[in-house]
Amino acid sequence: MLFFVSCSPSIKKDGSLCSNRDSVPVMVTYDVNTVISDSGITRYRVTAPEWAVYDRTCEPYWLFPKGIHLEKFDEQLEVYAKVDADSAIYFSDTEIWHLVGNVNAMNVEGEHFESELLIVSQNEDRVYTDKFIKITQKKRIINGTGFESNQTLSRYTILNPQGVFPLEDNEESADSTQTAQ
Repeated sequence: MLFFVSCSPSIKKDGSLCSNRDSVPVMVTYDVNTVISDSGITRYRVTAPEWAVYDRTCEPYWLFPKGIHLEKFDEQLEVYAKVDADSAIYFSDTEIWHLVGNVNAMNVEGEHFESELLIVSQNEDRVYTDKFIKITQKKRIINGTGFESNQTLSRYTILNPQGVFPLEDNEESADSTQTAQ
């Protein structure tokens, strides 16, 4: 009897091992390749090396600390947008994505978008950033700071464009310095 009492492990029963439950993920998954559907329609494919779900925080979120590849599908299951980022956070209550790091996106027209931060608000059908963005189109590259778009990246505005913008000659337009006769 003396042997069992003296060799039993000392276990704390005050819960100090995990006192901050909101700072511990409820799930961590590795080598993720999954699809997300809404109302029975496949909307997204997510591929990530690591996915952690924090559901006990004030604002529950999913964390993709080692990068993410996201494809968005239309109703015919055609990919119309792709996004890669070094890391990402998805706030599940508000349906907002924060794509962080080397963010590269492509829309259905084949235009490429590069930034260090893109925020996607699914409820508002809006993608935006206040950071530098580079858009590579078929015939030109546009740079600027600040960006707003719809989720398909088909209608967008650069809030503060930067760079050299060549003007195309238009024979019908008059020189602004000439006066009308």
